[in-house]
Amino acid sequence: NSSAESLDRLYPTVGSTKPPRKRTTSQCKSEPPLLRTSKRTIYTAGRPPWYNEHGTQSKEAFVIGLGGGSASGKTTVATMIIEALDVPWVVLLSMDSFYKVLTKQQQEQAASNDFNFDHPDAFDFDLIIATLKKLKQGKSVKIPIYDFTTHSRKKEWKTLYGANVIIFEGIMAFADKELLKLLDLKIFVDTDSDIRLVRRLRRDISERGRDIEGVIKQYNKFVKPAFDQYIQPTMRLADIVVPRGSGNTVAIDLIVQHVHSQLEEVRAAGAALASAHQCHPLPQTLSVLKSTPQVRGMHTIIRNKETSRDEFIFYSKRLMRLLIEHALSLLPFQSCTVQTPQGHDYEGRTYSGKQITGVSILRAGETMEPALRAVCKDVRIGTILIQTNCNTGEPELHYLRLPKDISEDHVILMDCTVSTGAAAMMAVRVLLDHDVPEDKIFLLSLLMAEMGVHSVAYAFPRVKIITTAVDKKVNDLFRIIPGIGNFGDRYFGTDAPPDWSDDEDALST
Repeated sequence: NSSAESLDRLYPTVGSTKPPRKRTTSQCKSEPPLLRTSKRTIYTAGRPPWYNEHGTQSKEAFVIGLGGGSASGKTTVATMIIEALDVPWVVLLSMDSFYKVLTKQQQEQAASNDFNFDHPDAFDFDLIIATLKKLKQGKSVKIPIYDFTTHSRKKEWKTLYGANVIIFEGIMAFADKELLKLLDLKIFVDTDSDIRLVRRLRRDISERGRDIEGVIKQYNKFVKPAFDQYIQPTMRLADIVVPRGSGNTVAIDLIVQHVHSQLEEVRAAGAALASAHQCHPLPQTLSVLKSTPQVRGMHTIIRNKETSRDEFIFYSKRLMRLLIEHALSLLPFQSCTVQTPQGHDYEGRTYSGKQITGVSILRAGETMEPALRAVCKDVRIGTILIQTNCNTGEPELHYLRLPKDISEDHVILMDCTVSTGAAAMMAVRVLLDHDVPEDKIFLLSLLMAEMGVHSVAYAFPRVKIITTAVDKKVNDLFRIIPGIGNFGDRYFGTDAPPDWSDDEDALST
């Protein structure tokens, strides 16, 4: 491509309605999904909990773009921003993951330090834009993993699930007009060229196995000219320029204050969704186990605060078995004729799906797994770990393990209690991200609050909700009233902090 074409991509029209933006650095490691700072660990595989009536985020994620020259300190600045933000769920996305796949000839050039990795044409901008658009909407994406030693993409890709804040960094962070439209805040890290050269020498020699002659050759031939032609001119597009990089704490404080104000709007939208539609009739997708004297008697036992742990476990398991049996009766069946041992035909029914997979929301949801295994032969089990942030009251995705080809199954999603429905909604969204059809998801819970029923049904109207009882109220601590207490702690014999909610175990049953 000609320099004119590259410059056209680089420079958006001056005076456009939306100002340009930038990004910060991210890690290219596939595991583990976290960033360790000097003060704490920040998870980078989370997702926002609140969704609108279409089952999507009520507000798009806030995207911070962080640009600057090679080895300018973008990663360090990004880490400082994340640490100061004190937001546990942040997606870190690096432009380095999106180098194009090289041809054989380009591979040979790269091996002799004769390929220009500092030109806009070296990056797959179409994939970057598509990926960032999906992340901004709260959808899951697959990110290529780039090997700087071999100059190639690895076979495996990593999965990201979105968050309230997305931090994107790279030398060409502002090198595409469409990409700029996705960035909500643009930051340029301005560092002296001598410092950048020293850092690049240290990094490429110690981390990427290069020799000093090759690093200097590449710097003089490609890196420095690219900075002068493509990178430094984009400083004018930045909302904030950070001179001296990580040493400029004033600029970082300003960035943090701005992002905090944006996140407050997200939390307000979540609170509005949680309280909406509470006066409406219960949805038709809800199926409640018939309240027979036996079911009512078991509820009496497990709701009683004086019930011993052994009795609580015993009668909870009985209720779980009835709940699972009731849920299986709602699966699709088709006519089937078999021959009895007496030689006569019997007109029966057989399950018409491919297979059934159970997914438990840890930790309370796993207590329902034995009941499912007892009635479903060879059922597959997956797990999702969702816990509540005690400071924000919002659920957070920490871990998931799902069977392969789960998209072809009917999925029994299990948790013992649902209060606000936030964790259940998050778990449903994760299943949808793995291509499970919404009408093939069955949410099972021993006890639900009306608020949780409405929230899940409003966001995901085709998900079937199945429970043994629905209670009317939720108190200020999001405990179901009259409720059952903290199911996970009563079942496992552990103590919960007094301010924990009832929802989904650490939401917490």
